[in-house]
Amino acid sequence: MNAELSAKERAHQLLAAMTPREKVGQLIQPFGWTTYSNEQGKAVLTETFKEQVKQGDIGSLYGTLRADPWTGVTLATGLSSAEGAEAVNEIQRYAVEHSRLGIPLLIGEECSHGHMAIGATVYPVPLAIGSTWNVELYRQMCRAVAAETRAQGGAVTYSPVLDVVRDPRWGRTEECFGEDPFLIGEMAVASVQGLQGEDLSKGDAVAATLKHFVGYGSSEGGRNAGPVSMGWRELIEMDLYPFQQAIKAGAASVMPAYNEIDGVPCTTSQRLLDGILREEWGFDGLVITDCGAIDMLASGHDTAEDGQDAALQALRAGIDMEMSGEMFSRHLLSAYESGELEAEVLDRAVLRVLQLKFRLGLFERPYADSQRAADIIGCDEHVQLARQLAAESVVLLKNDGAVLPLPKNIGKVAVIGPNADRGYNQLGDYTSPQPEGSVTTVLRGLKARLGEERVLYAPGCRIRGESREGFESATQIASQADAVVLVMGGSSARDFGEGTIDLRTGASKVTDEDVSEMDCGEGIDRMTLELSGVQLDLIREVHAAAQGKPMVVIYIGGRPVAEPWVEEHIAALLQAWYPGQEGGHAIADILFGDVNPSGRLTISIPKHVGQLPVHYLGKRSRGKRYLESDSKPQYPFGYGLSYTSFDYSDLQISSDQLSIQQLEANKNVTATVNITNTGQQAGAETVQWYISDVVSQITRPANELKGFQKVWLEPGESQTVTFEIGAEQLRYIGVDYIPVIEPGSFIIKVGRHVQDTQSIHFTVGKE
Repeated sequence: MNAELSAKERAHQLLAAMTPREKVGQLIQPFGWTTYSNEQGKAVLTETFKEQVKQGDIGSLYGTLRADPWTGVTLATGLSSAEGAEAVNEIQRYAVEHSRLGIPLLIGEECSHGHMAIGATVYPVPLAIGSTWNVELYRQMCRAVAAETRAQGGAVTYSPVLDVVRDPRWGRTEECFGEDPFLIGEMAVASVQGLQGEDLSKGDAVAATLKHFVGYGSSEGGRNAGPVSMGWRELIEMDLYPFQQAIKAGAASVMPAYNEIDGVPCTTSQRLLDGILREEWGFDGLVITDCGAIDMLASGHDTAEDGQDAALQALRAGIDMEMSGEMFSRHLLSAYESGELEAEVLDRAVLRVLQLKFRLGLFERPYADSQRAADIIGCDEHVQLARQLAAESVVLLKNDGAVLPLPKNIGKVAVIGPNADRGYNQLGDYTSPQPEGSVTTVLRGLKARLGEERVLYAPGCRIRGESREGFESATQIASQADAVVLVMGGSSARDFGEGTIDLRTGASKVTDEDVSEMDCGEGIDRMTLELSGVQLDLIREVHAAAQGKPMVVIYIGGRPVAEPWVEEHIAALLQAWYPGQEGGHAIADILFGDVNPSGRLTISIPKHVGQLPVHYLGKRSRGKRYLESDSKPQYPFGYGLSYTSFDYSDLQISSDQLSIQQLEANKNVTATVNITNTGQQAGAETVQWYISDVVSQITRPANELKGFQKVWLEPGESQTVTFEIGAEQLRYIGVDYIPVIEPGSFIIKVGRHVQDTQSIHFTVGKE
């Protein structure tokens, strides 16, 4: 209990006082919501939990305040912000006062785009966050998420997700920042800095857990947790890069992925967990499995004979804690007592758990402040931050004839589509139940702007299903309106008891025949990128009924949409992803020009699913076309339109040549370009810098993002943007799998997106 000692010293002292059973207990993490019941707003601990604490059989809890259909915690049975803090305090107090050594529990929570607890602020999903290209704004969001989570006693978050997306059919695409490792790495650093703050022991900091380590976004066919067939060079350069950047930033925890790479499950990959993570990168934090990952070794991967074999393989490979499984609790103690589990292997894992608890200050300050929780969770400042992030994340894909922004004095607007007024469809996966009125849908956002009398509404159809009974109502209001806004896309909403919508009135109804609308999210992978159900048919009929009136299609969803008919016939197209609780206000602001769209794609959108993979980092040798079409995406990486225009001029470089020795001595050259807002409206341009290695021993992508800057300019304003080019930008993984700078020619490119750049040449000399 001597706080003057280091966390490592304190952990060693505590370890020396522990029994084998208490040691094993520190590696075990039950579901937190099962440890108590809510009795009129007060947490009453279960007898099972109390007994576990007394026996030293528990070291952590998962999702203590998590609320969703999986946990069964609803608005009716869940806890308010202050009550949640008191519940965690009650749990923590019992652990401290009734365990033999008074060791506090590690409370781990899901916080991918906001703490997954009732009342917490719901921000846009990571795919939308990536589309902002605003690293500082994301850092601010992570500070806010950390403050809300720690205010209720949560000390660890199982985020950020740093997977590189190769196939957007994958249901977890929405949880990722995109397809480019450099951009993901920038977001990774911001996440660690924002979540962990300057001191993990402070009341506004939580330990970040990097996931899923590694290759999880590259599974066969985009099927969740499927095998990954990838060479080690690509793994090091692409998928491992964001994790390495986050480890350098001080991330406290890492979660291995479910998948296997070249036949070895990540959960038991000593090459990854000990070789790369700890030995090469010097990581000394906690490694925790994903939920059920150890079970998969014996039932799925089939690399373990039984549960004990699976548990021992994982622990020996470098796993320190099992997330909410039963393999460690069933097998480790008996294996230790029989001599099959080595004492040093067990102690190694326990030390890492204890060290993190000491770093978090749990021994000095184990309890939350319920008044602070009530004050800060969902506060106005965080809501405004959610609105700004949503506004900056929306990507204007198409605006033929300057349909947008709509005139502010427009008459009536028809708002049509299954995502126009379904709050949960706007939030994405890993979202808690929402109190009435906490989510501003597109319909609500437009009504707040225009007034009830100027907005007509019809859902038209569901996300899924074949019913066209709402088409007539939709086409009627389209013919009556002065402009039409179609809000289509997908849904990652699990069953929150909303029921279905009356396709004629838009009212909610609950029946025994309710059908899930979910077509995205964890475990929901698709064969196609087309709109589900009869959404395309609805768009066609509304388009015919609108008779040339201004029409806008807005996609809300967790993956790109590839619909050639929409591309050909609809003049204005917005990609909003899942924009969070303030998405309706943000979209309304964009539709009427109060906000100039500045989102840029972080994932390439194909013309057709048959083009996949279409991510921009493909090699030069990947081929030019198919029989039916070329291989270029419909919308390339980095793409996004604005209501204004930007001119790039005077691209210069401070020196057109440096030697390898100069680069290795940290000498850089500077590239500059002038950006001018040549339009009539203030706006933001994301200036993107790419490097192309002309000739290399190992084949390279034609273009690689190496820098970006979001620039805000008034009409007529210019700004010079600078890009530093040095060893870090020019290295790649060479023949012997070691980073190398090769002599030769490079092309420095700058522009609006990967297919619209200016270039200048640079040479690396041998001497």
